[in-house]
Amino acid sequence: MIKQLINLFKLRIGFIMMLTALVAMAATPGRTVSLTETLVLAITVLVAAASAGAFNQYYEADLDRLMPRTSNRPFVTGYFTKGPFWLWVINGLLLVSVAIAAVVLNGMAALYIFLGAFFYAVVYTVWLKRRTWMNIVIGGASGSFAVLAGAAAVDPVLTPVPIQLALVLFFWTPSHFWSLAIAQNRDYMSAGVPMLPAVAGNGYAARVVLGNTLILVAISIMPYFYGMGWIYLLGAVSGGGYFIYRNLKMIQDAGRKPAMASFFASLIQLSLLLAGTLIDRLLLA
Repeated sequence: MIKQLINLFKLRIGFIMMLTALVAMAATPGRTVSLTETLVLAITVLVAAASAGAFNQYYEADLDRLMPRTSNRPFVTGYFTKGPFWLWVINGLLLVSVAIAAVVLNGMAALYIFLGAFFYAVVYTVWLKRRTWMNIVIGGASGSFAVLAGAAAVDPVLTPVPIQLALVLFFWTPSHFWSLAIAQNRDYMSAGVPMLPAVAGNGYAARVVLGNTLILVAISIMPYFYGMGWIYLLGAVSGGGYFIYRNLKMIQDAGRKPAMASFFASLIQLSLLLAGTLIDRLLLA
């Protein structure tokens, strides 16, 4: 049961969103945030992301059935049965998390938490995924809202560093998911999902990923000029440089193995960036 719930609510993605929100909170100058507020931010971002992830699986059970990578999801296997109960649970989790954030944190933080879930569940899943290769570009803004929520918990008036970190998440998402889509291109083509590699081919998609990653890395360096220190810069440059290297390898061979290496490099890049941000603030602030 626990394994199925972790699968249903996509808790790995929710955990990443939670970490980005907490790191953004730490990187935002301003008042001292209490332990209670920090815990509320972490839990509400995680729960809101989980509700969006569950809705994604509820809505896309027909597509998930067509792809080996997603064919073990609980609405596909029949472990959970689609019906009004799950819609009440999914919407209830989102409503409760946003309400608690509004009461304990502030209205802007709650709004960003809601928008993060809305963009993933509705904008990406319902409106865009089956219609356009731009699905992950626009829908990927959901990760940016987690950053903004963390910053708004400190100061509802956004400052340059959290805005730049939100842009980093915005550009990180396409490079991350397109790398996976190149590796899983046959699945997306057979399911009729217009991911960029399925529409334009792996070679072209790999070049687009590199261009997008170059923008991502350039933006990730900008916070250094707005108050972040050398530890942050080290994390941004090392993680970004490795991601670019893996993108170049993927251009040379846009097969499954190089694409998965690029996919995992995106996780390393984000991890080094977040770790650099947090350590920089703890040691140099």
